[in-house]
Amino acid sequence: MTDLRLDAPEPPALIAIQQRTGLADEMWREIAPLLAEEGITEDTDPTDLPTLQAALDRAVARYNAALFTPTGKARGQAAELLRQVVAAIAADETEHAARLLDSLGPDPTAGQPVTNSHAAGLAMLLLDSWSTGAGGAPAGLLAGTVLPAGHWRGERAATDILALSRKSRAHRSVQKLIVQHGGHHVTDGAVLALAAAVLTWSRRASTPAADVAEAAIG
Repeated sequence: MTDLRLDAPEPPALIAIQQRTGLADEMWREIAPLLAEEGITEDTDPTDLPTLQAALDRAVARYNAALFTPTGKARGQAAELLRQVVAAIAADETEHAARLLDSLGPDPTAGQPVTNSHAAGLAMLLLDSWSTGAGGAPAGLLAGTVLPAGHWRGERAATDILALSRKSRAHRSVQKLIVQHGGHHVTDGAVLALAAAVLTWSRRASTPAADVAEAAIG
């Protein structure tokens, strides 16, 4: 059975590019308006590679930022899932937490409207905001946050996410994190880092972690 806890240190991620039918066309449709804002159209000189690459990099970064920034109903659904996962980790119900995370995919479905990017993005947005004391977070919360003892899925990504979030830079670094760790590791790591912060907050406030998660994750 899948578990967030591991018996040994997590091995380095083997980054594999997964092909999904229609993914390239879908992405190009999404970033075409962003490229147009950069002045890149079908009439742009195709031999000006440095300009094209720079514009493409900026467009992809903006595309990923939007993908990892849930709003409205999507944010509420992602927040509810994060509260459930964090509460499960706090209760040492790590197999249940793994099942919740493993239910996520790249696209919303009728059975699971929350996506990988929704969960990871919201977790990093919250961590970045907590580093400044927003949302009632205790002063220095992230400076005193360490991952729970033992070995975990996503622990390498979580370590990097915590370090970045202490500078309020985790969410803006999502593209770099994905390249380094892979999408699934980033999702696991972001949620693990969020759980670690909630557990630290819980100890400082002498309040059950599930109650902290309910009040602070939204």
